[in-house]
Amino acid sequence: MNQLFPASLRIGCAGWSLPRATWPDFPAEGSHLERYAQRFGAVEIDTSFYRPHRRETYERWAASTPAGFRFAVKLPQAITHEQRLVDAMPAFDEFLSQVAGLGGKLGCLVVQLPPSLAFDARVVRPFLAGVRRRHAGAVALEPRHRSWFTPAAEVLLSHFEFGRVLADPVLFDAAGAPGGWPGLVYLRLHGSPRRYWSAYDEGLLRRLSQRLLLACEDGTQGWCIFDNTAGGEAVGNAMTLVRLLHHR
Repeated sequence: MNQLFPASLRIGCAGWSLPRATWPDFPAEGSHLERYAQRFGAVEIDTSFYRPHRRETYERWAASTPAGFRFAVKLPQAITHEQRLVDAMPAFDEFLSQVAGLGGKLGCLVVQLPPSLAFDARVVRPFLAGVRRRHAGAVALEPRHRSWFTPAAEVLLSHFEFGRVLADPVLFDAAGAPGGWPGLVYLRLHGSPRRYWSAYDEGLLRRLSQRLLLACEDGTQGWCIFDNTAGGEAVGNAMTLVRLLHHR
């Protein structure tokens, strides 16, 4: 994996499944993860949202990847959707003990909130503070309720150094740019107009490459994860973006 663009910028997919049509672009030998990690510098694990993985599983994944590879890991839905951030630290501690198996290859935690979860500082502040007491690394939070796109929420996220995810398709005008702590830019691209299915055209990816390079030119940590995986478009889009970044 030869990454010529800034080391603080990581491009990858949600999961490391390789559509058969892309196989010629990857090494022939090894597991899907081993082959994937020779072409990309990062991956987002979203299966952790639905079910726990043993620490040994994370250790095996870490051992399958090059030294510079990094994993983003999505918090369990038990924390975000069932407990809705309330009294969530016991569950977070259990999750953190599992992902510790990644060691230094744990790059970012991803907190995706349910669309119905409105911003309430009385709930959010204790959660953010509890996470920060336990974890000093990068954390990206993806809110999906309009009330989060306000100065009060921005101030709180910045105070605890949580980046606010830019997710596409964009739900509100105010959600059209990353937010929260400016030291982390995290993009989750689900495909548009058809979520999870649509591919992004090269013109859009070219403009995106410009924006990402500008955002990360001062060492800001940047992530761009393609989640348009249902039709296998994520890998091709990610490879195109990497190529465009190399050319720049």
